[in-house]
Amino acid sequence: MSDHRMHRRALTACLAASLLAAQRLPAAPLPYRLIPDATEVRFTFRLSGRPQHGRIPVRAARIRIDPQNLTRSQADITLDATRARTGLIFATEALKSPGVLDTARFPEIRFRSTRVRLGPDGRLSGGARIHGVLTLRGTTRPLTLHAALYRRPGTAADDLRELDVHLNGSLSRAAFGAAGYPDLVADRVTLAIRARIRQAA
Repeated sequence: MSDHRMHRRALTACLAASLLAAQRLPAAPLPYRLIPDATEVRFTFRLSGRPQHGRIPVRAARIRIDPQNLTRSQADITLDATRARTGLIFATEALKSPGVLDTARFPEIRFRSTRVRLGPDGRLSGGARIHGVLTLRGTTRPLTLHAALYRRPGTAADDLRELDVHLNGSLSRAAFGAAGYPDLVADRVTLAIRARIRQAA
């Protein structure tokens, strides 16, 4: 066999091996963007023993989902604390005050995921958790959210272009230094996030 043929076969084998190795590489998580009109971040607190509700709008969101390996999915969400609202004017003012969110100094609240644990069914539902860190009032602490991810009703099983995300959890406001008005407001605050995301073009 000529040196030319041997060289060509060796080159072909090398290219084939490279292509096979490339196919085995994990695909990068897909970027998704938030649909603001279908997204709501709600919180519940107890004022004089009675539950009160509020909302905080999302300022920015960076979401990536790997449909083949959901544990590789990532989320980085920033909330606009200056636009936080409750159903009571005086409670909203107190919420933004230096004793609680102190929005004049800390206008943003940020959650960044660090690990995703799937539920018993191997999906982002039925006990799945998103572990991450929450930065509030300049203090960063761990926060775990219960998670569920759903396809839109009526879509095909492989149609992941638009998804609904449900997240729930709770936190101690004192742990972040937001301990103002302890005689009126309970320490524990619960979170309920409903978001719709769409695969970025």
